[in-house]
Amino acid sequence: MRPTGRLHLGHFFGALSNWLKLQEEYDCFFFVADWHALTTHYEDTSSVAESTLQIGMDWLSVGLNPEKSTLFIQSRVLEHAELHLLLSMITPLSWLERVPTYKEQIENLKDRDLGTYGFLGYPLLQTADIVMYGDPRQDLLVPVGEDQVPHVELSREVVRRFNANFGLSVSAGLFEDKAALTHFFQRNPHIKRETSEAYDVSFMRAVHVAAMTDAHESGVENFLEAMGEYRKYFNYKGVLQEPGYLLTETPRLPGLDGRRMAKSYGNAIWLNDPPDEIRTKVRNMMTDPQRQRRTDPGRPEICPVFAWHKLFSPAETITWSEQGCRTAGIGCVQCKAAMADNLVKWIEPIQARRKELESRPQKVWDILDAGSKMARKTAESTMEKVRNAIFRWDAAQKPAKSS
Repeated sequence: MRPTGRLHLGHFFGALSNWLKLQEEYDCFFFVADWHALTTHYEDTSSVAESTLQIGMDWLSVGLNPEKSTLFIQSRVLEHAELHLLLSMITPLSWLERVPTYKEQIENLKDRDLGTYGFLGYPLLQTADIVMYGDPRQDLLVPVGEDQVPHVELSREVVRRFNANFGLSVSAGLFEDKAALTHFFQRNPHIKRETSEAYDVSFMRAVHVAAMTDAHESGVENFLEAMGEYRKYFNYKGVLQEPGYLLTETPRLPGLDGRRMAKSYGNAIWLNDPPDEIRTKVRNMMTDPQRQRRTDPGRPEICPVFAWHKLFSPAETITWSEQGCRTAGIGCVQCKAAMADNLVKWIEPIQARRKELESRPQKVWDILDAGSKMARKTAESTMEKVRNAIFRWDAAQKPAKSS
C-alpha cells in the first residue's frame, strides 16, 4: 500500500480482509510502498513518514501479525531499486506504454506532471517488488483484482525475457556438432553460414544471442523441446520465478455518496474515526433516491446503507432492514442509525488496538524495521543469483567488496 494517508473501510474490505486470510495459509510479504508514492506525488514528500506510521498502525490494529507475515517498508530494502534498474535494461518501452492503467491515469490525473520515467516505469518496479520474493519450492502468487491482472502478466513477460537472456547458456559442444548446428540454423536462418568455416568469437556470440531470442519468443521450455536431442548443448537455469496471480473477490463497499470509497471523493469512513463521527457521517449517507418521503417503499439492492448492513449487522437486522425498506415500514433515519450502531460495535476492537499502538509508536517502527531486515535477507539471496547470472561472477574472479 502506498503511504498517501490513513486507511478507510474501503481499504479493509478491498484488501486487508483478504490479507488476514492469506497470512493463515501463505508465507506473505506486505510492504509500505513509499517509492511507489513518489511516482505520482513526488512534489511533496512531507507526509510520507507519518503516513507510513499510520498504515503500520492500521495493519496491526486489524490483525496483520508480524509473527505470521513479513511487514516492511519498501525503501528499507534497497535491492528493490537495484533489481528495478537491472530489469529496466531489458524491458522495451512499448511494453510499459501498453499497460492499460498508464494511459488511464494520464487521462485521469491531468493536474499532475506524469511525464516521468518513474511513472512510466512503476509497473517494472512492481515486477521487482514481486519477483524479489520468489521461492522455487512454492508458487509465487500476487493477490489482485481483475483490473490488476495485466500488471502481473507484464511481470511474467519480463521474467521470461530476463531468464532467456541470462539463464540460458550455449555449450562449446554445439560448435563441434555439425548436425546440431544445422538443426539450429534451420530455426535461425539469419545467422546461417558454412559449417566448414572456423567459428570466431563474434559468430559464437551471434549464436548465443539468437538462442536467447528464440527461447524468449517461443518460451524456454518450448525452445529446448524443439532442439530435441541437441538440447544437451543448451544449459538453462531459471534465475527469477514467474509470478502467478490469486484472483480475489471483494464485497462491494460503496462510499457515503454511493460512489467508490476514496479519499479524493471525501466519502470515506476511516478506521480511526471516533464513534460520534461515524454516526454523523452515516446520518448523511446517500440512500435509495426513490424514497423521497417516509411512506415511499425503497429498493435495498441499490441502497448503500443496506450494502453496509450486510457487512456489519447481524442476520435479523439485515432482514428487518430489507423488509422495512421495501414496505416503507421503517424510515431511512432508523435504518441508518441501526447500521451505525453495528458498525461502531464492529470497529470497536480495531480502534482499541489502534489506541494502544498510538501510545507506543516506537513499537510500530520496531516491527516495520524488523520486517525490513527479514525481507532484506530474502532480497539479498535473490540479488546474489541475479548478479551472478548477469555478470557471471562464478566464472571469474569476484571483485573485492568495497569498504
